[in-house]
Amino acid sequence: MFGGKTGSKPQSRIDCLIGAGTVIEGHVVFSGGLRVDGKVKGNIIAEEGKPGTLVLSENAKVEGEIRVPHIVINGIVVGPVHSTEYVELQGKANVTGDVHYNALEIQLGAVLQGALVHQTSAKQDKVVPLKSTSGESKPDAGSKDPELKHIPAGA
Repeated sequence: MFGGKTGSKPQSRIDCLIGAGTVIEGHVVFSGGLRVDGKVKGNIIAEEGKPGTLVLSENAKVEGEIRVPHIVINGIVVGPVHSTEYVELQGKANVTGDVHYNALEIQLGAVLQGALVHQTSAKQDKVVPLKSTSGESKPDAGSKDPELKHIPAGA
């Protein structure tokens, strides 16, 4: 929805399941597909350079950082979420923390208490400031920045 095409396809296969009655205390590192129906107190990280999809059911709770290319959340997350590809916040999602994404889908009912931070897959190394080439307009008298131009109404 927001962002461009994603670079890799999400995993349609679930390789690992953390069941509804399970509580894991510690970091989880995986590749492939991971579904969480239980609770994780620690970070969930996909192996670098390998495809990874994380699905959090409506019963899931994660207290820690998430770093996975494709993320579908329908449970509770307390901590930052980092995705290089795609984040989907389903109707019962409740995220307390910043969400870093390339492409994003938010369904009605999802709750986010944090910032949405868009990031592109290709990092920009150089920032080039824009400068005015015409001297037709004078700077706005109320403006403290001489680079800002006043545009008359109806122009």
